[in-house]
Amino acid sequence: MTHQYSVKGMTCGGCVANVKKALESIPGVTSAEVKKETANAIVTMDHHIDTATLQKAVKQYGNYELSDLHQ
Repeated sequence: MTHQYSVKGMTCGGCVANVKKALESIPGVTSAEVKKETANAIVTMDHHIDTATLQKAVKQYGNYELSDLHQ
């Protein structure tokens, strides 16, 4: 399953790398595509992972705020 999230606080390529690393370090996340230009992340996971778990992971890598992207 794939979910899209908004990510605030990314200002450079290093930030993108940090958020990607944080998300991909979570068990069950198979991939994460992070884009600074659109301030979002597309996360593919093999089972449901709640948003709070993703938020906690990215906070450990910097001052980033991840939230559900409502379309």
